[in-house]
Amino acid sequence: MVAAIVYARVSTREQEREGYSIPAQRKLLAGYARSRAFNVEREHEFIDIESAKNPGRKEFGKMLRLLATDGAPRVVLVEKTDRLYRNRADALAFEELIEKRGIEVHLVKEGRVVGKNSRSQDKFMHDIHVAVAKHYVENLKEEVKKGMREKAEEGIYPGRAPIGYRNNSLTRAIDIDPDRAPTVQRIFELYASGEHSLVTLRKTVLNELGIRLSRSYFEKILKNSFYLGYFVWQGVEYKGTHARLISAELFNRVQDVFAGRNKSKHRKHTFAFGGLLRCAHDGCAVTAELQKGKYVYYRCSHGRGKCSLPYMREQDVSDRLGHVLKDIYVPETIAHTIVTSLQADSTRAESERQQRIAGVQQRLATLRARMDQMYDDKLDGKIEEAFWGRKMNEWREQERALESEFSGLKATITADGALTVKRIFELANKAHFLYLTRNQAERGQLLKSVLLNSETDGVSVWPVYRKPFDLIFQRGKNQEWSGRGDLNS
Repeated sequence: MVAAIVYARVSTREQEREGYSIPAQRKLLAGYARSRAFNVEREHEFIDIESAKNPGRKEFGKMLRLLATDGAPRVVLVEKTDRLYRNRADALAFEELIEKRGIEVHLVKEGRVVGKNSRSQDKFMHDIHVAVAKHYVENLKEEVKKGMREKAEEGIYPGRAPIGYRNNSLTRAIDIDPDRAPTVQRIFELYASGEHSLVTLRKTVLNELGIRLSRSYFEKILKNSFYLGYFVWQGVEYKGTHARLISAELFNRVQDVFAGRNKSKHRKHTFAFGGLLRCAHDGCAVTAELQKGKYVYYRCSHGRGKCSLPYMREQDVSDRLGHVLKDIYVPETIAHTIVTSLQADSTRAESERQQRIAGVQQRLATLRARMDQMYDDKLDGKIEEAFWGRKMNEWREQERALESEFSGLKATITADGALTVKRIFELANKAHFLYLTRNQAERGQLLKSVLLNSETDGVSVWPVYRKPFDLIFQRGKNQEWSGRGDLNS
């Protein structure tokens, strides 16, 4: 009996699990072998469960190596051409074996034998089948790409959804993953604070949420516009139908941190009155230092050399700075005048906000109408797809900016507690009392809202007030609370 090799293949594991393709091929080839008195040993059966569109199939490669050795069977049994190969490289490899080793390929369903001495017509028909098989793969690839692009143009992401979302196999849509979406939102919030690098963010997420991700994956998440409701497919950005996971404002804050516009300066210790004082002797900044792990002292930074400003204990600095708050005073009638002016400003600001909202809505409507019209022109073949893709990327960026602006404008302006008469009167007339009831860190925050860089010689403090406290202090000092109309300024 003549020794032979059997080769069978299916494209996917789904086909294999269906349980008919491989067994059907083996049954067909076994019957053919018996009818032709071919002997097929178990070790001479090669079965692949993968596509033949590209070279590199595991069992196919083993078969080629066996056929290239001396003493190997010279007959290969296969169902039909496209089971054996769908690419030109594999076909050429077999042609070389046919010419050099005298291999015969029996294509059972096609009723054809291809060998060195085969008729030219059989070789010609085989070449046609190879070309058809290759064409099938290329055409299928084009159709898949076309289908994916059409899906993208409908706003449905044609790939695997990123973390925080999941692909819905029933609706073919992309849904928010309720289990992982909070994780993504927390990652954005942490990084937007400006308190983290990607390295410290990774550690914080691991400690806080128990999730381990690589540093590069964090960057990929934080720069992905998918969470804003957009996605990029084949170089073109599309507006997705999936729900956004984060706000445009939060996304922009994160991008600002990446750009270095919002990164906070990390310090090993935060000093309550840092940045509030300058040296009266040479104008240098007054800096703070921690001694013996618990005592805080303030001194000149010596930016222009040594000077005579002595070291000052934090408590002494706190007492001297607190004393300047005694000089702030506003009569209650003036507080009423200020509130009336602020309320008028608030009403005017709300009117302007509504006008801006209407303007942004109109610009968005115009832009989207233009995008829809250009899409129709692309479908009608009036414009080239490359031009359409370039313009759509530009317009998507404009749309995102307008949506971000609209999102910020939609936030209602609420009346802050600081705009009430009681609050202004309390801040102005009870500032020193409030100061005495706070800890050092809270005192520092209060002072920073009232003072700029004040000067000290180690004994006295010459305050520089922020606006409008400079006006309040000056009027109070000169007793100019006469109720004149210019106080509204």
